[in-house]
Amino acid sequence: MTTHRCGMVAVIGRPNVGKSTLINAVMGRKVSIVTAKPQTTRHRILAVHTTDEAQIIFVDTPGLHRKAGKAMNKLMNRTAANALADADVILFVTDVTRWTTEDDDVLKRLQRIDAPVVAVLNKIDKVHPREKLLDALGLMAARLDFAEIIPVSAHKHDNLDQLMAILPGFLPESPPLFPEDMHTDRSREFHAAEVIREKLTLMLHQELPYGLTVQVERFLEEPGGLTINAIIWVERDSQKGIVVGKNGSVLKKVGRAARLELKEQLQSNVHLELWVKVKTNWADNEQDLVNLGYEAP
Repeated sequence: MTTHRCGMVAVIGRPNVGKSTLINAVMGRKVSIVTAKPQTTRHRILAVHTTDEAQIIFVDTPGLHRKAGKAMNKLMNRTAANALADADVILFVTDVTRWTTEDDDVLKRLQRIDAPVVAVLNKIDKVHPREKLLDALGLMAARLDFAEIIPVSAHKHDNLDQLMAILPGFLPESPPLFPEDMHTDRSREFHAAEVIREKLTLMLHQELPYGLTVQVERFLEEPGGLTINAIIWVERDSQKGIVVGKNGSVLKKVGRAARLELKEQLQSNVHLELWVKVKTNWADNEQDLVNLGYEAP
């Protein structure tokens, strides 16, 4: 009889190394939103990958970063750090083309962890000539006694099979913790809010106010489809104008892009209504963060 394994895999790294892209790639579906902006992921999100032999529970985390001035940034760092304590194995994701002081910071945290650490060198599709990859692997091996070092391209889906093949070996013998048809611990309402925030991030480019979050107020399933009402919260009146755009142009584009993606993902017609409201300095107020769906301090 084949032994079944199940456990937690914390995906850790500095911002913008491709942690969420990696999880979406191995899951074969969009569990976490992805943009080129650092700190796109703000929450702890579970992605559940189930086979006959194993259930691998990936924990997508915010990127660990140095500049943690506001309450939200401190909360994101704490969320990522807490995921380490619960993990059976840790994936330390780095950008193979660039090592930074923030990578050093994460590495120092990992030196104090008992769980095995697998180094994942992401973005190998950007390494030219390919021989340079051997140098990167050598440098990584010298930094810590990693359980494994796996070079991948999450974007191109290169070498993900090798990564997935080794992970069950680090997990304890256990029956599944989640139903086999469950892919994430997050609700459809949460995912809808995240998709809207993703479209805002992509649409606003450099103008994006980081003091921006999305809260779904109404998620109603009706015979004709889904009705979703959401509030986009900003910290200042000046940010409200940026999000709305001239004659509402930005908000209309964001709404259309979010509605089309949600329609495809939820396999339902979607009626989406968005409002922009100001909640002064919400990102530096712990009670506001809790009220807006962030983890309690």
